[in-house]
Amino acid sequence: MALFGTDGIRGLANRDLTAELALDVAVAAAHILVETNPDKSHRPSSSGEIVSNSRPVAIVGHDSRASGEFLEAAVVAGLTSAGVDVYRVGVLPTPAIAHLVAESGADLGVMISASHNPAPDNGIKLFSRGGGKLDDAIESAIEARVGEPWERPTGKGVGRAIVDDSARERYLRHLLSSVKTPLKGLKIVVDCANGAASTVSPEAYRRAGAEVISIFDAPDGWNINDGCGSTHLEKLRTAVLREGADFGVAHDGDADRVLAIDAHGAEIDGDVIMTILARGFKASGSLKANTIVATVMSNLGFFHAMKDAGITVETTAVGDRYVLEKMIEKDFSLGGEQSGHLIMREFATTGDGTLTALALAQEVVRSGKTLQELAAAMVRFPQVLVNVKNVAKDKLDQSAAIKAAVLAAEAKLGEHGRILLRASGTEPLVRVMVEAQSDNLASEIANDLAKVVQAELG
Repeated sequence: MALFGTDGIRGLANRDLTAELALDVAVAAAHILVETNPDKSHRPSSSGEIVSNSRPVAIVGHDSRASGEFLEAAVVAGLTSAGVDVYRVGVLPTPAIAHLVAESGADLGVMISASHNPAPDNGIKLFSRGGGKLDDAIESAIEARVGEPWERPTGKGVGRAIVDDSARERYLRHLLSSVKTPLKGLKIVVDCANGAASTVSPEAYRRAGAEVISIFDAPDGWNINDGCGSTHLEKLRTAVLREGADFGVAHDGDADRVLAIDAHGAEIDGDVIMTILARGFKASGSLKANTIVATVMSNLGFFHAMKDAGITVETTAVGDRYVLEKMIEKDFSLGGEQSGHLIMREFATTGDGTLTALALAQEVVRSGKTLQELAAAMVRFPQVLVNVKNVAKDKLDQSAAIKAAVLAAEAKLGEHGRILLRASGTEPLVRVMVEAQSDNLASEIANDLAKVVQAELG
């Protein structure tokens, strides 16, 4: 069974993701990435500056889950036993680890988090030198090396573990370097999901000039994503309306994504945020090639909004690493996902929820418009998603009957709808997504196609 999914390794902590597995993965990652980047004559000091050293360097952080503590210990043990010096930065967002790796020139970054998943789950995300997520080939190479026999260093060949108390402040300075328009006059509610955002996000918005009301910002190891954060927007909506805020933002457990609620309680998802930022970037001349990168799951309304704005959309498979790959390949400056992962390449190598929220808030201030007014540039098409479970998903592209059913449905929708059938990357199911001008039509077509998929692949 494959270890790596679309975003690292993930599973139930201490059952699927054990300390032993975390240690073995750390050792394998050390071997592969050091071989890939053989120059080991550097390490970051506590200020982020490079100093001379003969050993490779890793930066390790985690979100607020209790299981992150023993998994961090296992990862640190694995890396140091493989001869890597480890800088432990504690509870910080995933994008902080990516930034710190890029800033310092470290060989490897490890983030222990299961993102928006509930507290019992956990995961391991790896970053290579430069702060980018690993590509499929390197993940496969690491997976192949897990548990292999290896020659262990001794004496001065083993690595050291160093607590880096400066990391949070360095990341905050980085976030604030993106703020060209102070947020003075804005009142923002921020839902920290009792996760890693609690350590930096409210402070970043305050330093940028906003009045900030922070909720779910007291992690205890067990309450991360528990009825709060980007997957549970109800309490943020209540707080925004109660406080009379200009808008609210909600992060997930590791703060690499953000969704918003406007002053009237309406949800602002990643597609709407991308619409607002793309239009703003184009107006300021910072949208390279007048192009934004999005995944195939973005709403049809987003594509129409971009067409109306004279902005080209390049599409990728689902996953922010695929978005980043396309951005790097063609030197684009902005990309993201409907889920709220947005990448601004001028400042980041991965999705960063706090950075995105700062950019969104600046667009509100610069435009003189409310978030509701800015969001009106995109009109969402009703979207229905049906999961067809326990089917032979690998045979999806081989069925002539399914292809014929999709072609007939597309002809019925014309330019006013869209169909996407996608095999899940982690489960034995096929996702049937239909967008149309009405909920009823979208539901009718999605359910009809689901029946065909079940009959053909079940």
